[in-house]
Amino acid sequence: MINVILTDDHKIIRDGIKALLHNESTISVVGEASNGNELIQMLDDIVPDVVLMDINMPELDGFETTKYLQQHFPEIKVLVLSMLDHENYVNRVIELGASGYILKNSGKEELCAAIRLVASGSLYISSSVAIQLLKKVGHQTSYSGPVQTDSKDKKLKDISKRELEVLQLIGEGFTNAEIAEKLFTSKRTIETHRQNLLEKTQTKNTATLIKYALQNNIIS
Repeated sequence: MINVILTDDHKIIRDGIKALLHNESTISVVGEASNGNELIQMLDDIVPDVVLMDINMPELDGFETTKYLQQHFPEIKVLVLSMLDHENYVNRVIELGASGYILKNSGKEELCAAIRLVASGSLYISSSVAIQLLKKVGHQTSYSGPVQTDSKDKKLKDISKRELEVLQLIGEGFTNAEIAEKLFTSKRTIETHRQNLLEKTQTKNTATLIKYALQNNIIS
């Protein structure tokens, strides 16, 4: 069971997320806070696996709260849930220690997948955000870290045909649920393929996975 605390200054948002997650057998909402200070006070009694948190909040915002959690509760994973898709916000909160960034207009399936991936130790960036970041950066930015030819070829051989199909659809911006529907399989299977792709390419999140795939001509 993944224990989650919701942190958002709008009660209607918290209520909506709780309703979305109500029937999820592997995710449990164990608390909610309206700002960073309330969240920190709650941690005396409850230490969740994941904090699902907005950025713009009164008293103590998402940036400062993420920084505090990284310093005092590094075992807690922070998944930012925001309407803001500007690259500066994404980069800053990840630098402060957040494990993921997802937009508030995302669907239930992507939200649940993001929570599971972040809880497992992976970094997650919403596909729509990742694609915007890549468009901004362009193909001129080199992939972080040199890759030896033999090593690269081995990675490409290790990727299965189905994983390539999943990778192409991820690059086109489809969610796990949409990919599952297109490939006539389950969302959990797609999540597994996504995790395998991250491990095989030694990339940290969706943005770097897509960048790697584009720069190595794995997808178009």
